[in-house]
Amino acid sequence: MKNRTYARDAHPAVHIGALCLAGALLLTAMAGRTATDLADITEEKIAQLVESLAANDTERATIKKRLTTWKDLLTSPGNKSLGEAEKLKLVNEFMHATPFYCDPVMWCLEDFWAKPVEFLANDGGDCEDFAIAKYFTLRALGVADEKLRIVYAVYQRGGAGGFTGAHMVLAYYPKADAEPLILDNINHDILPASNRPDLIPVFSFNSGGLWSAREKKGRGNATDSYRAWGDHWRRVQKDDAVRSISPEQRRSPECQALMGRTPWCR
Repeated sequence: MKNRTYARDAHPAVHIGALCLAGALLLTAMAGRTATDLADITEEKIAQLVESLAANDTERATIKKRLTTWKDLLTSPGNKSLGEAEKLKLVNEFMHATPFYCDPVMWCLEDFWAKPVEFLANDGGDCEDFAIAKYFTLRALGVADEKLRIVYAVYQRGGAGGFTGAHMVLAYYPKADAEPLILDNINHDILPASNRPDLIPVFSFNSGGLWSAREKKGRGNATDSYRAWGDHWRRVQKDDAVRSISPEQRRSPECQALMGRTPWCR
């Protein structure tokens, strides 16, 4: 996010230590596939996903409609010729038709980053899934990587004693020195960063590397605390199987206990 506006210390509840998994870690993770590859869906792939993931006719219809609409959004020459403000609005509105579910509910895991197709085919996800899907979809529509950053932030609601939680949004910079616009699954309006005092940025990243909220450019040293982010990001780029969780798994004691411990599930 814009450094002169968002050059703020990290929230004390968030350990950033020697912030930054190395830029090299992110660049390695990004090296395998392009944004177009990660926002690519065919009729054949849609049919495969419907067959493998849907348990009934309602789910089949939902998965097919969402993925087909995404495919049409990505391949429409008219969409690719839109101005960037219109692309932001189009992608933001499309993604918010997908429901929010916390990771323990959606994946029976404390933290999981879904690929765009995984997020949409499973009909749900949390903040990082929205941000990642918007990022790759906008990249596939022709928005330059340097204009986009996925931002890890602290979200605060309700003042002192209110809710505080780790959050992820997408920032769009119309120009290098411009104030970014924020695309967020909590607040669906696309707003300048200065209009989002409820967000305290910690770091941001794209295919070029990772930046601390307190520095204009960043290529930090990898630490154990942040290698997990690189592992998640690397998995998003891998062309592995689409994960899905059954209702029976969600009802398991392990999943239910995890849901009870996670603030975003309450």
